[in-house]
Amino acid sequence: MSLGLVLFLPLNLVVKIFRFSGRNCPLFMSGLEDMPENCVALVLMHMDPPEICKLAGVNRLFRDAASADFVWESKLPSNYQFLIDKALEFEEKDKAMMNLRKKDVYSRLCKRNPLNGVSKEFWLDKRTGGLSMAISWKALTITGIGDRRYWNHISTDESRFQSIAYLQQTWWFEVKGELKFQFPEGRYAVFFRLHLGKPSKRLGRRICLMDQVHGWDVKPVRFQLTTSDNQHTESRCFLGSPGNWVNYHVGDFTIESGSSSSNMMKLKFALTQIDCTHTKGGLCLDSVLIQPKDFVAKNNR
Repeated sequence: MSLGLVLFLPLNLVVKIFRFSGRNCPLFMSGLEDMPENCVALVLMHMDPPEICKLAGVNRLFRDAASADFVWESKLPSNYQFLIDKALEFEEKDKAMMNLRKKDVYSRLCKRNPLNGVSKEFWLDKRTGGLSMAISWKALTITGIGDRRYWNHISTDESRFQSIAYLQQTWWFEVKGELKFQFPEGRYAVFFRLHLGKPSKRLGRRICLMDQVHGWDVKPVRFQLTTSDNQHTESRCFLGSPGNWVNYHVGDFTIESGSSSSNMMKLKFALTQIDCTHTKGGLCLDSVLIQPKDFVAKNNR
């Protein structure tokens, strides 16, 4: 395929050719090697990061084009400078930022980045660049958490934080949390990650102890989400699916495209069941998750 023909093809067709050329097909590669680096980089801008990385291995031209800052800046969220500052908060920032190209910034943000210690973390999705966050139960306000008659702490590899809170029994179940953070524009969903039953291991196999599970089918739990710009959602549901981790949807919030990227959003979220006519127990609390709404919808499909 000649260079001139490639330059006059529709962009979506050129993208398809590039994707196919990642398989080292001689038919397409014979002319693409002569393309200007900027032209290759402009096409790469319209691909997903994993595809860009794959094509970087085709030859030196593609490798150099795939390293262009403007290619990766187009994949980064609008507030990436805030995010990388947070990711490098506990490092020697001047040394860490030295010679850090935009692709390196993207790669770093796709890792699990602790926020204010070890009880919160954020990361970007490798394919979409969408921002997600996780908040450990240790960063939440839990009624009675210090009383071992009601709550225990369990070490487990089923949590990204290696620890969960286990409720044995209580009359008053209340969990609250707050977060102040700068989100890029978009719509986000908030979840509580919960599990009915006590996960354990016996002879190397996972088991789930259900003897203390009770009370969750009597009255529904209540979820609440409030933002600093007066967005509010509230819902109720019964907890189910014992023996499995479930992400229970608290609500959604939106960061408008016209809002300043420097604005900090404050979230307040809560999970309660405070009907004292009955006890409830046998519940594991892991974390609160915040994910892009379109990412959640895609996974559900």
